[in-house]
Amino acid sequence: MEIAGYAASVLIGLSLGLIGGGGSILTVPILVCFFAIDPVLATTYSLFVVGLASTAGAASHYQKGNVDVKTAFLFGLPSLTAVFIMRRWVMPIMPVHLFTLGHWALTKSMLLMLIFAGLMLAASVSMLQRTKGIELASIEINYRRLILQAIAVGLITGFVGVGGGFLIIPSLVLFAGLPMKKAIGTSLMVMAISSLLGVLGDITGHVAINYSFLAIFSGFAIAGIILGSYLTRFISDTRLKPAFGWFVLAMGIFVLISTLTNSYEYH
Repeated sequence: MEIAGYAASVLIGLSLGLIGGGGSILTVPILVCFFAIDPVLATTYSLFVVGLASTAGAASHYQKGNVDVKTAFLFGLPSLTAVFIMRRWVMPIMPVHLFTLGHWALTKSMLLMLIFAGLMLAASVSMLQRTKGIELASIEINYRRLILQAIAVGLITGFVGVGGGFLIIPSLVLFAGLPMKKAIGTSLMVMAISSLLGVLGDITGHVAINYSFLAIFSGFAIAGIILGSYLTRFISDTRLKPAFGWFVLAMGIFVLISTLTNSYEYH
């Protein structure tokens, strides 16, 4: 099981490097299913792994000129603040069960996953619609919507323990007018900082972390993300954008169904 888990960690990095998302939503289930790690601790581990892998991916994309540093800071600062506040102060005081209706109970984790799935579906539809004859160069930066989206992404990232690439990339494409490859590289930079800051919020809250295990797991994920970022050289923006949109749509449906059927849970 552990060998299969480490193999799956390569897929986490490959997905992050190639399309800038997907890997983070897989990390918690992999840690829980293959390594029997407590789901609550798995969210912290997920942020750690995604943070290190995204750092390697962002460095690789930066060398190729695929990182817009100005936009990364514009999006990243409000997102980072929201992540740290959520991990450090909000999560510890939130009740696990929000309310019960008959035999069905709505937990805070389920609510966030439902919101996450809804945002993924909305983002995928927007991305697919924008592929129809719209030039990215003609899009002006919508600062207000970009900052509001950054705060929303930070809250979700901090709560669920995902990198948020599914939400960051559509925001950068739709509201900042970045081409797909540059949006992926910029997203990885934002994810690297926000994820590691989220871990810092947990560490300051005295969460115990097995760093030796995380170093090995992250190493495989980093290998995957370097491979994925290399493969982007051979794929054009016009192909990446609709592919990303359809992938987000499929993942959004998967997360929605999984949450409603309780096939896996985030606590």
